[in-house]
Amino acid sequence: MLNQIVKFTVKPEYQAEFKAALMTNKQGAANEAGNVEMKMFVDNSNPNVFFAYERWADKAALEHHMTLPHTAAMMALFELALEQPVEVFHLGETNPLPIAIKPADPEDEVFIIFFIFKINPQMRQQLLAQFEEHIKHSRTEQGNLLFDLYTVKGDDSTLAVYEHWRKESDVWDIHFQQPYAKITGALMEQAVVGDMQQYMNFVTEI
Repeated sequence: MLNQIVKFTVKPEYQAEFKAALMTNKQGAANEAGNVEMKMFVDNSNPNVFFAYERWADKAALEHHMTLPHTAAMMALFELALEQPVEVFHLGETNPLPIAIKPADPEDEVFIIFFIFKINPQMRQQLLAQFEEHIKHSRTEQGNLLFDLYTVKGDDSTLAVYEHWRKESDVWDIHFQQPYAKITGALMEQAVVGDMQQYMNFVTEI
């Protein structure tokens, strides 16, 4: 399995055109045998920032995707539309492994987070060990729909958390008040480079 998160920062005047190209690419990928999952998101605080979460059967499937017309049409916009270069995070799986998302209920608001953060590499193993317990407990919370942690291949100083919650208050009022989350939080305060808030992206699926 090949997983990746892709971040696009677009010039305001190209926002609508680029969003349409992203959705066309997603629709095209849905018909590709090698595509396991592709989801598109827009940042809640900046409508010019988009994220793609992609899962591919293997490297060959992604390479084939890059040759197809719906991908070429999106990439043709890059030179004019992008405010800054595309950021691609090639993800490595951790324990426990990623799992399928739980179904949301009709009344769920669904609060989604990409938390891609820099750490002191010397604390990496300690942090990964704590996240093993953190993830196990998080997935049992009633408000949690998905909680996955990834390493970033080729970069020991970066980790990525991908989360879905039934509503925002399930994160701030319940999740972060759990004893295990407080232990993780204290460790994160030591391990994360700079202010943690700068790495948090709250997004909506499009």
